[in-house]
Amino acid sequence: MKIAVITETDSHETRVAASAETVKKLSALGASFTIESGAGQRSGITDADYETAGASIVKTAKAALKEADIVLKVRRPNKTELGSIKKGAVVLAIMDPYGHDEALQAMAEAGIAAFAMELMPRITRAQVMDVLSSQANLAGYRAVIESAEEFGRAFPMMMTAAGTVPAARVFVMGAGVAGLQAIATARRLGAVVTATDVRPASKEQVESLGAKFIAVEDDEFKQAETSGGYAKEMSKDYQAKQAALVAAHIAKQDIVITTALIPGRPAPRLISADMVASMRAGSVIVDLAVERGGNVEGVKPGEVAHTANDVKIVGHLNVPGRLAASASQLYSKNLFSFLETMIDKTNKTLAIHWDDELVKATNLTRDGHVVHPQFQPKEAAASA
Repeated sequence: MKIAVITETDSHETRVAASAETVKKLSALGASFTIESGAGQRSGITDADYETAGASIVKTAKAALKEADIVLKVRRPNKTELGSIKKGAVVLAIMDPYGHDEALQAMAEAGIAAFAMELMPRITRAQVMDVLSSQANLAGYRAVIESAEEFGRAFPMMMTAAGTVPAARVFVMGAGVAGLQAIATARRLGAVVTATDVRPASKEQVESLGAKFIAVEDDEFKQAETSGGYAKEMSKDYQAKQAALVAAHIAKQDIVITTALIPGRPAPRLISADMVASMRAGSVIVDLAVERGGNVEGVKPGEVAHTANDVKIVGHLNVPGRLAASASQLYSKNLFSFLETMIDKTNKTLAIHWDDELVKATNLTRDGHVVHPQFQPKEAAASA
């Protein structure tokens, strides 16, 4: 088994798909690694670290990919990279398949077996492979750190001889993995924290972290969670009632962190321009959904926008990548844990069980076709 790891070409991507630890573990299972020089540099992993773990270092991505049976990446391979990957190779990455039919077709035509790590089912067996959770956890933490940097005041209440500094008021919108970590981090920093989510189960989780739960708790709210644990899209009527409650609450907050995402759809708009305008000068909003269109009206991808009333809207891209060393460590462990299930440990060879539920849930392309039922071309899906 020859495994390749290359430098990510996206300008905002600082992560790498293998750590020295996972290189060592996979090498023990019979793999040989070829890694592009500098692939781990932005994650604090040197070529020497990889060589010590047993990898060979080459100068270019093309040289690394040339003979690889398995390619580990952070983001979906682009056209240039696909041209260097041999037919039949297995590629594991965060594929971002929704709305990118041409990219999926290009991977199919390249003859690779592409696996989307973000489609990993949320079951007990796959928890250690859950890239969404591992990266969202870091994003939630970093969102609070970013807000603290932009906020011109202290987070905790401070009683001094010169007077009392009031605690910052932080409102977290969305209590998934990122939101819960944001709540916990803001609480550790001494803020008064409130949070909201459309999923009923989140209320107990929010309160267990010491935050106050804010929501319109009607009958629709009680049915607002899918069997997979994701939030459902709410009716227009509920959205209006919730928006009114949230609008009144946001006007009193110092910091708002939004984390709401719906798989396969644009991010829901949670904060309007009027809500932003109601906030006090010096307030901060951090939008973690900016790469899917954003939860906040006026957010600018990759920028910190300043509004007319001096509210900052933080729209950093790839927030987990702003903690590249930690993010790469966790992501590479996610990849290792999944890839390990595809290896025959006796013969030390690649042995994919195509009927495995994890494989079926994540496999996008195989043998020249888009095979995932959710992403097949309409004609093929109708025929099936």
